[in-house]
Amino acid sequence: MADENNDKNNFLYPHSPYHGEVKPENLVFNANLQQFAQRASYICNLETGGKISTEEAYQQIKSLWKELKHSKEQLGIGKKPFQEE
Repeated sequence: MADENNDKNNFLYPHSPYHGEVKPENLVFNANLQQFAQRASYICNLETGGKISTEEAYQQIKSLWKELKHSKEQLGIGKKPFQEE
């Protein structure tokens, strides 16, 4: 039974290995990015299947994007605090 649940979770929530610079903030952001992609894919499929409207799909993905952007800012991704600009 545990193997069946694990297989289902791996199918529904695939997770690719991280190949970038290994730092805690990069790993967390990568997980957030993969979650964004998975959720956006579900929303697109719901819209394509006629289960939600185009506007609702847009608003949901826009909200997910804002969450991802906020996570990037909070984690300091892309900032180089110890280098002079």
